[in-house]
Amino acid sequence: MNKTVYLSGAMSGYPDLNFPLFNSLAAELRAIGYEVINPVDINSDPSAEWVSCIKADIEHVARCRMIAMIPGWESSYGARIERLVAEKMGLDIVNVYDLLQKEAA
Repeated sequence: MNKTVYLSGAMSGYPDLNFPLFNSLAAELRAIGYEVINPVDINSDPSAEWVSCIKADIEHVARCRMIAMIPGWESSYGARIERLVAEKMGLDIVNVYDLLQKEAA
């Protein structure tokens, strides 16, 4: 089974662009056997232009079978775009904490 998951959530407006939370969740998912596409790894430069980041992110969403949403994603324009792309591609869409809890059981 393809266990590749794209991690999506709000970054703009958070301290350090929310990188610490993304990295922590990615590490937890990797520890339970997922291959994680973390946008922090794709766009690690905090000064990068938003449009170039979202373009790169969308390309990576297409490589996954699932997108894991971080609660609060609704406030992020980029995360809403990523979720819409995933929905239109027929990917599984899950709450990241639900996925972690399910796998821990």
